[in-house]
Amino acid sequence: MTGETQATAVDTNVNERIAIRGDHYCFGCGRENPHGLKLTFFGAEDGGVWCEWTPARECEGYTGIVHGGLITTVLDEVMGWAVSHRQIWAVTGKISVNFRRPVEIGQLTRAAARVVTEQGRKLTITADLRRASDGQLLADAEALFFRVPEETAREWQERYIDPSAWGEPSPPQMP
Repeated sequence: MTGETQATAVDTNVNERIAIRGDHYCFGCGRENPHGLKLTFFGAEDGGVWCEWTPARECEGYTGIVHGGLITTVLDEVMGWAVSHRQIWAVTGKISVNFRRPVEIGQLTRAAARVVTEQGRKLTITADLRRASDGQLLADAEALFFRVPEETAREWQERYIDPSAWGEPSPPQMP
């Protein structure tokens, strides 16, 4: 395709916490939403991002199994931050999720995402959710994101990124 470029890794400190402000109600990463997931994101070697997630009982669909909508939410959120980590602000236009194995309530998982291609306003992002204990693939996704207007991007950058948060202690290495 003309104008399509492969995304290259951004210069980032691997496993450094992404400086997301907590004073908002985003269901995925906001700290003020009492029903939210409160995810924390870290830079990955491939220029993407990752987070850990232990689904609580409130995430249940069938007994002991996480609802697919919440799995999709986690994958969408990690893909959104993979884009924002590149200092690009965009919204999900289309997402396709493959549920590979049941995700169990209380099971520590890791979600990871990276930008694959950029073409004008369009970005293609991939993500996966794996069981943390053994790396078993539980779900994966591909999404098409669209850049927001520059004015909106500036507003969101100021609203959601906290430069003073960089350099906090890093979690264990992602396998």
